Amino acid sequence: MTAQLALGTYRCQAIPEAAARAAASGAWIDTAANYATGRAQTLLAPALAAHPSLNVSTKTGYFTAATGTDAVNAGVLTEDQAAAGHSLAPDYVRWQTGRNRAQLGRDRLDLVLLHNPEHAHPGDRPALHRAIRDAFVVLEEAVTAGHVAGYGVATWAGLEEEAFTVGELLALAAEAAGGQQHHLVAIQLPVSLVMMTPIVQGLDGRGPLSAAAGAGLRVMASAPLHGGELPAMVDQELADLIRPGLTPAQACVLAVASCPGVTNVLLAASGAPHWKEAADAVAQSSLTAAQLREITDVLASP
Repeated sequence: MTAQLALGTYRCQAIPEAAARAAASGAWIDTAANYATGRAQTLLAPALAAHPSLNVSTKTGYFTAATGTDAVNAGVLTEDQAAAGHSLAPDYVRWQTGRNRAQLGRDRLDLVLLHNPEHAHPGDRPALHRAIRDAFVVLEEAVTAGHVAGYGVATWAGLEEEAFTVGELLALAAEAAGGQQHHLVAIQLPVSLVMMTPIVQGLDGRGPLSAAAGAGLRVMASAPLHGGELPAMVDQELADLIRPGLTPAQACVLAVASCPGVTNVLLAASGAPHWKEAADAVAQSSLTAAQLREITDVLASP
């Protein structure tokens, strides 16, 4: 089975329209407090209100300058902390999670992700791990209160640079839960035919995709088209190698959707044609491990 398509709102240019389209197909929607200059969550709220069963993931970590000012006024960040534009401080995580609920119009959030936590303490793994654990404690409290269903980590470089591993995140969640069942349920990381390391590792039963799959985590693959640059880098010959008859964009999406362990492919499709093109791609049968290995070997060759 291929992974399911999900709407990513980081680069989405028409969030209300795209959200309505995603909602109509029952697709997961992913957002963050700082997307669309801090407006993404309020722009999503009408679609979420119209589709109460629609799943949405959001994040805490990065924030806009305006949100930083609000956080200082609320007493959850100092001026210096706000100037950094990113925080995993427990008081801030608690406050931002409540703000996310209000902006999205949801009493209970499906998923809250720590947003690029590696940004908090670059080069200092022990301090970073303590900060992640302390943030997980707050999110466990939110689960207990019925405000959050589950939590996880959305990272760009943290897993590849080994600022943390999936196993370490699971151990930190177990610590945060204090011996009870923890609620770390998802990771989000870039997976594409440019950022192939997770694919190559996964085909050998190594790396974050395999570890996450083994733990039963939701795995959300971000940037499958590498910010929209990838289709121009993939010629029709390579697309036909991946699956004859697909466009380069569809071939790239199918490759990511076929990766063992990936459950959702995040695509910032603003227009209906792009969304349909991607939906048609993930409706295809999955590529085999042998096919994925051939593709990565071709791309890795000089």
